Amino acid sequence: MSQEQSQRSEQEPIKYGDVFPIQGELAEKKVAPGDAALIQTAENTILGHIQKGGAAATMQSADMRNERAGLVDHNDMSYDASLGGVSITETDLPGKRVITESIGGQVVDQYSQRAPLAPPAIFEQSGSGGGGGRGGAITIGEALEATAMTAGQKPVDRSDAAAIQAAEVRATGRINIVPGGVAAAAQSAASLNARATNTDEKTKLADILADATSKLPSDRPVTRRDAEGVTGAEMRNDPYLTTHPTGVAASVAAAARINQNKLASPRREADQGV
Repeated sequence: MSQEQSQRSEQEPIKYGDVFPIQGELAEKKVAPGDAALIQTAENTILGHIQKGGAAATMQSADMRNERAGLVDHNDMSYDASLGGVSITETDLPGKRVITESIGGQVVDQYSQRAPLAPPAIFEQSGSGGGGGRGGAITIGEALEATAMTAGQKPVDRSDAAAIQAAEVRATGRINIVPGGVAAAAQSAASLNARATNTDEKTKLADILADATSKLPSDRPVTRRDAEGVTGAEMRNDPYLTTHPTGVAASVAAAARINQNKLASPRREADQGV
């Protein structure tokens, strides 16, 4: 390669197709700081950390090089990320968990992690008692609706809104707040309640969560990881770093325990030869 060709190639921005095995329009888009920030937020929110060697780490390295070279502005964001958003989904399989990361609807990274053996049969067992999810497992939406009964008269505050947003994110796999959804309503209510002086005028959890399931574009059974994520969000946004004893985190955690028990029960029966 001639010096002229080398200098020219150094001035070309790093594109998605340079760092991910993808094709199409996204492959020709430059990796922008705004895109990297979105996927970092998604990994932190859904996975609880930035995945080493994952999409966020890869994009952060690429966008830093683009920005240092003056090829992108610090506030740049691609059309695909701003319109289509980013999403991370987790699929539990026997002995492993498959994580898929997408931008603008196109998969940019997919990898698996070892996980305790917990086959999807948990959601296929018919159980006595509650839960409208697959096989009677309690879904995230149903856990939110349960909060309307256990703590329905509690005025919505920042910690409630954060927990509800974390629950919505884990139900949908997307960090974008759903317009008209439970997270958007909770955030609006928390902001208004913070300025309200009359408790009777404040929006209560029951006003937001009574029909939570219908406001979620997608829903799925609650897992222990969901409970941990929602609990962490509620605690981080509480001035005393605690959770409400019958609030959002408590309901999601209770649902996760019930679902886990439904998994354990058939195993105990099998071990005992029932």
